[in-house]
Amino acid sequence: MRQRVILVCSECLSRNYTTAKNKLNTTERMEIKKFCPRCNKHTIHKETK
Repeated sequence: MRQRVILVCSECLSRNYTTAKNKLNTTERMEIKKFCPRCNKHTIHKETK
């Protein structure tokens, strides 16, 4: 039931991370604060479509 999702930096729009989530339990999009190597700082990463 878990599906892979891609996380995108909200500032530079680079696709840095992939993770898995259960789409039955969490229907809204993921939003995590992670380190972006391109921006060289911690930014909010959002799930793509």
